[in-house]
Amino acid sequence: MTADDSFSRIDDDDYPAYTMGRAAELLGTTQGFLRAIGEARLITPLRSEGGHRRYSRYQLRIAARARELVDHGTSVEAACRIIVLEDQLEEAQRINAEYRRAAESADPTTTA
Repeated sequence: MTADDSFSRIDDDDYPAYTMGRAAELLGTTQGFLRAIGEARLITPLRSEGGHRRYSRYQLRIAARARELVDHGTSVEAACRIIVLEDQLEEAQRINAEYRRAAESADPTTTA
């Protein structure tokens, strides 16, 4: 691995840079919480060669959203389901917007 390869990872949201302990510390939560959302399959941390969980910044943002819901009284399982549904809704809205743009460009007389 070259220095350029290493530096390109600095901005990579998907690079698993955080250990479980550091991730829990950054989120202000416990390692048990991270295990729980992993068991609920909200996030799947990568494993180091030694088998330790490693988290990306993207995964930490998802975990932070789960923690926010749990802090407001939602169960871990329900919080995970809510986040999955929010993600699905966002994706559906993105696809619908693409279809609308494509339809409008195909027929400029069409109005939304």
